[in-house]
Amino acid sequence: MSEGRVYLRPITAADTAQIVAWRNRDFVRKNFIYQKPFTKKGHTSWLREQVEPGHVAQFIICVADGIDCPENPCAGWDIGSVYLRDIDREAGTAEYGVFIGEKDALGQGYGTAAAKLTVAYGFETLHLKKIFLRFLEDNAGAEKSYEKAGFRMVEGRRETVMLEQGPREVLFMELGCEEWEMMRPAASGRADAEEKNE
Repeated sequence: MSEGRVYLRPITAADTAQIVAWRNRDFVRKNFIYQKPFTKKGHTSWLREQVEPGHVAQFIICVADGIDCPENPCAGWDIGSVYLRDIDREAGTAEYGVFIGEKDALGQGYGTAAAKLTVAYGFETLHLKKIFLRFLEDNAGAEKSYEKAGFRMVEGRRETVMLEQGPREVLFMELGCEEWEMMRPAASGRADAEEKNE
């Protein structure tokens, strides 16, 4: 799965050390609702109990060295992870999550590209009806990225959580399959127009 230079590949046990390092970086941890230190043991259990049985679909976000790298698209730079968790195949729902673990990759649009790829996977491959997400209210960068990927705020829904920094507000966004389907032709048209103008 790719969009521009951003590719997603399935997570493997070999990614454990990198995932643990990323999730324990302060600039990543402070934006998570779950802020306890990440461990190798905990992540290994997550892979075995959640990813392997299919309750979670998790990928590594890669940025390719060149524009086109069909033979080895992730030959470039692994920058973070994206996932759909609590996949409910009967209800057709899942929760979206993402983190960029490399500071130099922040603000480059990679998270938005990864979100678009993950949403497409959720609707096309998993046949989900709705994908939702949660984020801390003061994470304005995340909110903008989610909006660019098509998510919309769930008005009137919020929660308060107690974190290391004190009470924080959690906001909710969601994207339905029908809304996503309506967005696709517009996105394709913009891409075609951009190509013609180059």
